[in-house]
Amino acid sequence: MPFLLFYITHPDEATARQIANTLVERRLAACANIFPISSAYWWQGAVQQESEWVSLVKTRLELEITLEKAVQELHPYEVPCIMRLEVRANEAYEKWVEESTIPPVPAASAAE
Repeated sequence: MPFLLFYITHPDEATARQIANTLVERRLAACANIFPISSAYWWQGAVQQESEWVSLVKTRLELEITLEKAVQELHPYEVPCIMRLEVRANEAYEKWVEESTIPPVPAASAAE
């Protein structure tokens, strides 16, 4: 069963970790890998060269819009890079992504 791999750039490690942790805690993502990169890009009429951090975020297809909106709300960039690819993996990993992004059912209260 395919799932989505989001590629998201961040200005620094702390921002990448904060956004990744929030997405995982909210169960919008099963996991996020975070690593440093070097970027060259056009911004405000000039080529910029910066160090950035990337997160690779894995989620279910159904969470595409919800995850993107969450990233946009949390992200400090005016124009964040939020790309996604539909991917496949080994069956056990795909199942884990699915199960990890479904919120747990609250336990019934003792009063019921």
